[in-house]
Amino acid sequence: MTVRVRFAPSPTGYPHVGNIRTALFNWLFARHHGGVFIVRIEDTDQNRKVEGALESILASLKWLGLDWDEGPEVDGQYGPYFQSQRLELYQKYAQALLDSGHAYKCYCSSERLEQMRREMAERKESVRAYDRHCRDLTDQQRTQYESKGMNSVVRFKIPLVGQTTFHDLIRGDITFDNGELDDLVLLKSDGYPTYHLANIVDDHLMEITHVMRADEWLSSTPRHVLLYEAFGWQPPLFAHLPMILGPDKSKLSKRHGATAVTEFQQQGYLPEAMLNFMALLGWSLDDKTELFSRDDLVQYFSIERVNSTAAVFDHQKLHWMNGVYIRQMSTEDLLGQIKPVLEQDLPASVTRPISENYLRQIIPLIQERINTLKEAASYADFFFLPDELDYEPSLLVPKKMDVEATLEVLKASREKLSGLDWNYESIEGSLRMLAEEMGLKAGQMFSPLRVACTGRTASPGLFETMAVLGKEKCLRRIDTAIDRLA
Repeated sequence: MTVRVRFAPSPTGYPHVGNIRTALFNWLFARHHGGVFIVRIEDTDQNRKVEGALESILASLKWLGLDWDEGPEVDGQYGPYFQSQRLELYQKYAQALLDSGHAYKCYCSSERLEQMRREMAERKESVRAYDRHCRDLTDQQRTQYESKGMNSVVRFKIPLVGQTTFHDLIRGDITFDNGELDDLVLLKSDGYPTYHLANIVDDHLMEITHVMRADEWLSSTPRHVLLYEAFGWQPPLFAHLPMILGPDKSKLSKRHGATAVTEFQQQGYLPEAMLNFMALLGWSLDDKTELFSRDDLVQYFSIERVNSTAAVFDHQKLHWMNGVYIRQMSTEDLLGQIKPVLEQDLPASVTRPISENYLRQIIPLIQERINTLKEAASYADFFFLPDELDYEPSLLVPKKMDVEATLEVLKASREKLSGLDWNYESIEGSLRMLAEEMGLKAGQMFSPLRVACTGRTASPGLFETMAVLGKEKCLRRIDTAIDRLA
């Protein structure tokens, strides 16, 4: 049997990390088994469609490298892959259920349904979505309703007695009492299907073998199993993935920070790190391994190792993991990632495009310090800024030194540096020797120079930084510092 799985997003919003985690698990399962990964767009809810959401969903998949074998932009024999282009199919199968007696037309207005629910609440009954008012209408009653031009929906006839049991690959056997299930709407009055009908029809016609989806759909599964039985079709295997929670153990939402995959991309996270991190949201190989390449994940992924308990989204862990991936990159690879981010984030006064040769010298100085690409500008901006750096002159004066002593350090350093052949070794050797000659501790000598050259009290290694900045720029910045203190 060829494994066929699908990711079926709805373009009613931008791709939440939980949605893309579902896509990732389906993709990994398909690739592990040499199967087929399908992207199917469930766009039948036209009123809630968000402009740009589809493009964002597909872009997120591409950014993470989750390529699909069938779906939008890819040919496939089971298309079209947009549900809005498959309406005739759903209408055909809804009619088949009507003809077989497994479904019925319901003429209840939204006002009647709302009134029904209010009355149930007033009687302190369990509020149901529907009371089956139209389930047993006679042909004459239906004719009367239709002669009045009343709109109807198609509802599924849930068996009134008995139980429905299905096997979940993560949670085991699950049983629901049929009496607890409502007669769900299959086809709306506008001819568009609900999720329940469309996904059953599409999964069957597209020969989906495994349905891996969020656990919020667990309570819908008995209805879907009954629909498969009504059609006389074999259902796929089900696996409901654990919920993703925020650090406070509530459902992950905006109040926990970024949740859309596009937001993490904009914040400077690497796709490789994001992929690794999301794979661990509900799956693990063992109790210690945390870093996986894409190939590792494909090799080791299995449904058996997916947890049934909720996963916690730990932003700090993602931040750390992204830093690990950044430090593993070659200078050339990191240059390609950082350059466009720097050109976007640096002040307008910085000349663009940034020199790649210059950036190659800077990257080794900041690579060990940054955890996201967006942090690069805050660590490296002084390399690109004009010589008039913005800092308080008081920062130039170290503890236990005064302005006069600091001026003496800057002037002596400036004189010593001006005669050097400019490289890391000569800068360090001459400044350490000067500190000894002046009877100063290293911090007293180097701190004023660091502020003068970088505009900050903390930076990458001083001598490496000065070597990259260049002799002329360092001397000009030291001159500026002397003027500010004087």
